Amino acid sequence: MKSKNLETALIGAGRSKRYTQGSVNPVTQRASSLVFESVAAKKHATAKRAHGELFYGRRGTLTHFALQDAMTELENGAGCVLYPCGAAAVSNAILSFVGAGDHVLVTGSAYEPTQDFCTHILGRMNVTTGYFDPLIGAGIASLIQPNTRVVFLESPGSITMEVQDIPAMVKAIRSVNPEIIIMIDNTWAAGVLFKALDFDIDISIQAGTKYIIGHSDYMLGTAVANARCWEQLRENSYLMGQMVDADTAYMASRGLRTLSVRLKQHEQSSIAVAQWLQQRPEVAVVNHPALPGCKGHEFYRRDFSGCNGLFSFVLKQRLSDTQLAHYLDKFSHFSMAYSWGGYESLVLANQPEELEAIRPAGGVDFSGTLVRLHIGLENVQDLIDDLAAGFERLTR
Repeated sequence: MKSKNLETALIGAGRSKRYTQGSVNPVTQRASSLVFESVAAKKHATAKRAHGELFYGRRGTLTHFALQDAMTELENGAGCVLYPCGAAAVSNAILSFVGAGDHVLVTGSAYEPTQDFCTHILGRMNVTTGYFDPLIGAGIASLIQPNTRVVFLESPGSITMEVQDIPAMVKAIRSVNPEIIIMIDNTWAAGVLFKALDFDIDISIQAGTKYIIGHSDYMLGTAVANARCWEQLRENSYLMGQMVDADTAYMASRGLRTLSVRLKQHEQSSIAVAQWLQQRPEVAVVNHPALPGCKGHEFYRRDFSGCNGLFSFVLKQRLSDTQLAHYLDKFSHFSMAYSWGGYESLVLANQPEELEAIRPAGGVDFSGTLVRLHIGLENVQDLIDDLAAGFERLTR
């Protein structure tokens, strides 16, 4: 019997006897060619190739099927496609549903590579992109055009962390055109803290590189689709050559088993650090969805079952280049790196004009330097002390 409780579901998902074959974890099956013992077996595999039958390495092996089944179960979908990274999941999901002359609507707080894909790739295909303020809510209905094919959400928003009113937006979109495909970059929720498909979203996308892998050493993208979009997403992604290697799929399945306990620790520590930052005189605002003051906090409380370690805060002053380097270069426990979701704590900073340049709708309403943190699994007091030392460097 499958459990509705996340902790238990994460342990059992994708671990049928077919996939484990007597071991605890799914087997690692590396294969390009898969051998058929007879013409009849080849015909059977060909007919069932899209439904979990071993056919050819690019369609997947038992290792891939185990992860796909697990993600499908955890996100309440009809099926899951695996990609080599999160950006590939975003781009190929969109490409699976648009053609020349179509229009897509994208949240103005989307991950910058998502925006770049729309500008540089979709633009060359004669697909136009419109952007909307992430806090637009039901007002998104006024932006839908007759040729709008896809609406792309991301909540919380990249870097500035706005939480969108997803139910109001989905209802408004469906009222104008129920055939529009609604997608969401659901990476922040790791696909499990916000069950996107339960909110009538068609496709939930995430960079499994982050919390599913959890150790900053493999890259993965996933897209879980509902029944109406599953076949088209699956077949178009296959035609575009999308796949991952068996070892990455295995590591992702393994990462699922500890996802719940890791997320709980990330949540506990990030809230503690965020609350401490709220008391600092150098800080203008803390953008942590779980805390009042973050834009859309009320929607977070209503729609999400928890949070993680990623948030940002804005300083009261805009740091000079020299000040910023002095601040960022000397942390003991925070490293500078792109990505997030691993066990280690990370820090990056953006100036307001840099964010303004990647905010095609909504803009920015602050003038100080923004700092994005990923709170890892270190001792939280060590992290607070490290941040305190950073503030001391700014005053010296």
